[in-house]
Amino acid sequence: MTKHESPAALQRRIRAIHDILAADFLAHPAPVIDLMAAQGESPFRILVATILSARTKDATTAKVVREQLFPAMKGPDDLRRLSVAEIERLIYPVGFYRDKARHLKALPDALDSLFGGVLPDTVEDLCRLPGVGRKTANLVVAQGFGKPGICVDVHVHRISNRLGLVATSTPRETEMRLREILPVGLWRGWNGALVSFGQRTCTPRNPKCGGCPVARLCPAAALDGEPSRPHNSAS
Repeated sequence: MTKHESPAALQRRIRAIHDILAADFLAHPAPVIDLMAAQGESPFRILVATILSARTKDATTAKVVREQLFPAMKGPDDLRRLSVAEIERLIYPVGFYRDKARHLKALPDALDSLFGGVLPDTVEDLCRLPGVGRKTANLVVAQGFGKPGICVDVHVHRISNRLGLVATSTPRETEMRLREILPVGLWRGWNGALVSFGQRTCTPRNPKCGGCPVARLCPAAALDGEPSRPHNSAS
C-alpha cells in the first residue's frame, strides 16, 4: 500500500493490475507449470516438475520433463524403481540436479509413510515432503489441485514490492501479506502473471518502465522518472 492509499483504493489498484497482467500473460505465457496445468497434467507430475523448476529456466524444465523424465516416469512407483543415478541422468541439466534426484528418489517412500501413498492437497502437508518448500507447495495446490494458493518466487516478491502492494523483506513475508490483501479469487493466477511479466518487462535490473502496461499503477515507475501512460487494451 502506498502512502495515503486507502484500503478501497488499494483493492481497485490490485484488481486493475491483475486484469492487465492476466491479459498480458495470455498473450505471452511463460511459466512451465501453468502450461502443464492447462494441458491436464496430474498433481503428482506438477509436483515433480515444480521441484525441478527451482533455479532452472522454464525452457530447460519443459524440455527435461517432456523429453526425458516423464516418458520414464508415470507415477511414484517409477521413481521408486529408478536409482538416484538414473534419475540424475533423466533430469540433467536442471539446476542442482543431484540434490533434486535425491529428493525425487525419497518422494515415494515419504508419500507412503506420511500420507498412505496419497499426495496431500494442502500447503502445510506438502511442505513435509522432501524438496518441497512453501513456493512449491503453493504452486501444486493452485495448479495441481485448483485450490487457492499464492506461490511467491523471486519475481512475485520483487514485483509486489515494486508495485507498492507490500513492503516485505522475504518471499515468506510477501506470501503472508498477499494473503491478507489479495482477493482469494486472484491467488491462483498471481504467480503466472507476475513471473511472465518479470521475465520480460519488470526485470531485476533495468526494468522496462517506459513500455510497462501497469506503469500508471506503479509508484516505482513514477520514481524512476519514466513517463506513465494510460493502459490501452488494444496495444
